[in-house]
Amino acid sequence: MNDKMISIEKVFRPEIEGLRVIAALLVAIYHIWFGRVSGGVDVFFVVSGFLITTSIISTINRTGDFKFIPYITKLLKRLLPSVFTILAVVIILSLFWLPSSIFDKTLKEIVASMFYYQNWQLAFSNTDYLDANQMKTPVEHFWAMSIQGQFYIIWFLIFALVVFFVKKYQITRVKSLLNILLSILFIGSLLFSIYLTAVNQPFAYFITFTRVWEFALGGLLCINLSKIKVNNFLSIIFGWLGLVGLILTGLIFDVSTSFPGYIALWPMLCAVMIIVSGTKNTKFGVKRFLGSPIMIKLGGLSFGLYLWHWVILSFYNYNVSEPPSLFMGVLIIVISIMLSFIMTNYVESPIRSTKSLKISFKKLGFMAFVNLVLIIGLFSTNAFSSYMQAKDITEADHPGAMVKEENIVLNDANPIPSLGEAFDDLPISHLDNSNQGLKETAVKVGVYGKTENYEQTIAVVGSSHSEHWLGAVIAGVENTNYRVLSITRSGTRFSTGYEDDDLKGQWVSKATEYIKNHDIDLVISHVTAADTENTRIQQSMVDKLNEIYNSGIKILALRDNPRYDFNVLETLDLEGEINTISSMNSMNPQKDEAFWQQFNETNDSFYKLDLTNYFQVDGEYRPIIGNVVVYRDNKHMTNTFSESFGPIFSEEFEKIFE
Repeated sequence: MNDKMISIEKVFRPEIEGLRVIAALLVAIYHIWFGRVSGGVDVFFVVSGFLITTSIISTINRTGDFKFIPYITKLLKRLLPSVFTILAVVIILSLFWLPSSIFDKTLKEIVASMFYYQNWQLAFSNTDYLDANQMKTPVEHFWAMSIQGQFYIIWFLIFALVVFFVKKYQITRVKSLLNILLSILFIGSLLFSIYLTAVNQPFAYFITFTRVWEFALGGLLCINLSKIKVNNFLSIIFGWLGLVGLILTGLIFDVSTSFPGYIALWPMLCAVMIIVSGTKNTKFGVKRFLGSPIMIKLGGLSFGLYLWHWVILSFYNYNVSEPPSLFMGVLIIVISIMLSFIMTNYVESPIRSTKSLKISFKKLGFMAFVNLVLIIGLFSTNAFSSYMQAKDITEADHPGAMVKEENIVLNDANPIPSLGEAFDDLPISHLDNSNQGLKETAVKVGVYGKTENYEQTIAVVGSSHSEHWLGAVIAGVENTNYRVLSITRSGTRFSTGYEDDDLKGQWVSKATEYIKNHDIDLVISHVTAADTENTRIQQSMVDKLNEIYNSGIKILALRDNPRYDFNVLETLDLEGEINTISSMNSMNPQKDEAFWQQFNETNDSFYKLDLTNYFQVDGEYRPIIGNVVVYRDNKHMTNTFSESFGPIFSEEFEKIFE
């Protein structure tokens, strides 16, 4: 076996340091001023693949082996100091300046970030239909760190296996073996990424397996860079084209909704062009700029710049209603660089440079302990606040929608649920997983109320805008012998408006058959969508309910609740009730008025219920009614407010089944 198991050219690549800081600055600039994603993270992944592959191969060539303990300890000493520092700062800032409405979400993501599974935490929460529009947390950007950490483990397994088989079977063409393995990873992960991006892009964006190909490209570049020959002229062209293309990525593509499919090749190939260009030293090449002393210095701070800018920007946005000005945005970037400098030189470097593993990991253990204590403190503070509020709650002080009824005098009381709990105040069908998610077509049925020896069966059917009335229906049958079924699917109206081969259309067909073939006396569903004037959408819901009605089942048709183009709960949390009321009444939250009036006048078959008036007080739409928080986002009621409609539905059921 040769002295060098895997031959590569290992030289310092100054342009890579400059490329890293350009990627970090692009991420920050697009976040701060454009509210978009830049593609800079994809460049980080390619560069990480290139650098870690170089490091691993150098270790193997130097020692003739590749062991886990030296590898992982070196990585932990490099990665954890910065992560622990920033998470500790986030926890402390959260105690004072974090909006209550995302307190629980932030706590979960802090834990996920600390243990490097934040990308999976976000993957599942962002594909939850009722979670998609919630405010971003100050640690959301740690998803990229989590993928990077998981990738390092994958790379260890690959190279450890390569070393094992090379030694056992005396393989001499090691570079060819690596090229085959990395090419398989690249192609397989890319194809999976393209497929999943088309099927479920929010999920694809965050999971590890749709990103492995980006690291694999960096690994392939590392192994084969010495074979790629370009002349000086092409080197100049490649370098500057790559840099310009990279800068324009976030403007050309909507990265947050189209990546990481094949379109992610754009910024990645731009990065490859820059690295290939760097193999030549030319007077006018991009390497002269990216490899300049100032860019090399900033490149060492790019990791911290990426981590700090989002934290500072998040807390700025939570507490200042105006978007950052040019001056404020520049200030955020400058402060991020300064904090990165301090963290790198006074926290990270001392731990990395300590030769004693025992001392290094004592320091890391202490930092981890501090973080865990702060997390427990954050959780305890939130739990104590909720307890103090809950213990003073009386039903009379929180009538919700029933405050509009006569003879109800509203006493001063804290609204329920608390702003920190309102987002998770969900219908029981969402908590017990009776609601059908977006990726499946099977009909799930939640059963509530009187489940044995019942007299009537009421089915709540349709999308989340039917589902959030479930609390009201269950409250309405509380003193009856009625059974309640929940037959709902997020984002799917009970409608004739879907194609048969569409996932939504398949679910509607199956739900229709279930309703017709089971003991159901009354179907409740919304027949309008308050966010559109499109009569085709509204009529298709009426048509589907007519089909059910013609099969001999009674129908209670609901008018949709008011919807907004902003998150009511978060606006209430950040700007207060007065400003939220003003925002709610500055727009028309009910665009279904004309259709509802026509439907109400012409349809005599259905029972009909329009509760729009209960979302208003003295003619004004309000976020808190009867000391109950009305919305959990921009269009869904809290379950507590829904339950307050119980008396109305009780009267309606008495009339229907009389």
